[in-house]
Amino acid sequence: MRIMALSDQESPLLWDYFDRRRLEGIDLILSCGDLDPRYLSFLTTFTNAPVVYVHGNHDDRYAAVPPEGCVCAEDRIVCCQGVRVFGLGGSMRYKRQGEHQYTQRQMDLRVLRRRLSLLRQGGFDILLTHAPALGLNDGDDLAHMGFDAFNGLMDRYRPRYFIHGHVHMNYGLDIPRLSSYGDTQVINAFETYTFDY
Repeated sequence: MRIMALSDQESPLLWDYFDRRRLEGIDLILSCGDLDPRYLSFLTTFTNAPVVYVHGNHDDRYAAVPPEGCVCAEDRIVCCQGVRVFGLGGSMRYKRQGEHQYTQRQMDLRVLRRRLSLLRQGGFDILLTHAPALGLNDGDDLAHMGFDAFNGLMDRYRPRYFIHGHVHMNYGLDIPRLSSYGDTQVINAFETYTFDY
């Protein structure tokens, strides 16, 4: 399965200078959030691949303009061609107002509420989030700190992939695109990254 992961910044090659051939062979598109909903809707019109997304911390606009033709994976498992994708969007709460921002405790509770359904489904293959895991590709500031709950999910269910965004690769040269956590391949999906499952 060929998967295209997207996050945080619309790729000019997929929008401004779009060529349909760039989506050839793509079986699944995963969005880690903070992308214009019209961008995701646009992509669905040029591919048969499902577009599955979670919310970023700047995606309040999705309530008024949802990404049409896309599947929201927030707090649930979405199965695509036998691959189970578990989605948990949002970032660390760093201001009073704003949807899709959580404290460590609130994210722990989101995960706890899904524990039974995760056990019933035998876990998941891909963890799709907006924020990174705590201490793994996250930032030092509160806004870009990762969630410890994601480390726990990887420890318990050992997904093949953990795909996140939020920490832009253009913030600095030391932000890796690929890393690992135990048996899990970690991908920073900033702008776009394609890989084979």
